[in-house]
Amino acid sequence: MITESPTPIEHPITAVSPLSLRQRIVTTRLRNENDTEVLRFLAERPLQNAIMTGMVRDNGIESKFNRGSFYGCWNVADALVGVALIGHAVFIDARCDESLQAFARLAQLFPRAHMLMGEQEMIEQFWSYYAANGQPKRRACREVLFELNTQMRSDSIANLRPATVTDLSHVVPVHATMAFEESGVNPLVVDPDGFQLRCRRRIEEQRTWVLVEQDELIFKADVISTTPEVVYLEGVYVHPEYRGLGYGSKCLTQLTRSLLNQTRSISLLVNQERQQALEFFRKLGFVSRGIYDTIFLRTKAELS
Repeated sequence: MITESPTPIEHPITAVSPLSLRQRIVTTRLRNENDTEVLRFLAERPLQNAIMTGMVRDNGIESKFNRGSFYGCWNVADALVGVALIGHAVFIDARCDESLQAFARLAQLFPRAHMLMGEQEMIEQFWSYYAANGQPKRRACREVLFELNTQMRSDSIANLRPATVTDLSHVVPVHATMAFEESGVNPLVVDPDGFQLRCRRRIEEQRTWVLVEQDELIFKADVISTTPEVVYLEGVYVHPEYRGLGYGSKCLTQLTRSLLNQTRSISLLVNQERQQALEFFRKLGFVSRGIYDTIFLRTKAELS
């Protein structure tokens, strides 16, 4: 669960990997003028990089809404071989081991990271470099990356719509509960104002979709990232009393059918332990495209 907050974060401007004497890998903090090169790099793996690509497209490389700083690694040929967002959340696309090590060292300098998320093998290797001097795990989960690129047929739900600010009282507690169940941290306890502002911003951007009937939130889904290649969804929720009645499948099919008119595919992550959820998405046509690891971290403030 990603819960971004507009909190300013300071990072080193430039860091040179100790391995650069051999490999000449140079790591620098990225600026807005790097956006074309960064987007080109991320577009080589659009499904895996949907979140970072969406942040750059939505906010720019330098933005408080990214809750961290983007870094890039260049090799001796001055080619970009790695991009990472290091801050509240850590996302990485490293094309060589040296860049992965450089990003791990940078992440160790930031003691308030909430989570690491990425492809299983990459995160396992990153953790081997990061763990000795980084933050300890709070919990870890393994997730399936699902993709849908075919429009499915289903009956329409007339009242499915983009949320409005009047829906905040429904959306905020549900979204907070989902975040707590995944991470073990309740955002309404650690950052209540920031969390509500983030929910509001997503609603104002018409990226939260809801079905509300008789003042009850029946269905919710959040569009976290939108690119021409991939739309990344999170926070898919069906009220417990309405599960198994077709609301979830009809609402999600209607939503994805609309989104696929704007992009090539839809992606989302599902916890590998939630077998009913895995089967739900498979029945709707989602196909597994890989395994991801998410590691939630304990901050040094918590441990002190």
